[in-house]
Amino acid sequence: MIISDSEKYIMDVLWRGSVKTAKEIVSELEADTNWHEKTIKTLINRLLKKKAIGYEKQGREYRYFAILKEDDYIAQATDSFLQKVFKGDVSSLVAAFAKKEKLSSEEIEELKEIIRGLEK
Repeated sequence: MIISDSEKYIMDVLWRGSVKTAKEIVSELEADTNWHEKTIKTLINRLLKKKAIGYEKQGREYRYFAILKEDDYIAQATDSFLQKVFKGDVSSLVAAFAKKEKLSSEEIEELKEIIRGLEK
């Protein structure tokens, strides 16, 4: 499932909290994004169509919740990025990052631990 950058803002709100009304989502995002209420509600509807979020009706309000788990989204986005940019080659990704950013001794040790864990 592909989530746009704009839709991810909605997902972030739902991943942070529990079930939220559209009004609560709008109030959390309006100040940070300068989006109008209608824009946010359009994004909510797009996520409903993608089945990334669901809703429950409570009285006259709809309360929205995440169906797509954040870990699943991260795995999909990471794989997509890796395929798109590095043609699936993890070592090229790590090499490019290491060249661009100066890695600390701690970060290098963390990478070694990850690799050792994968070797088991």
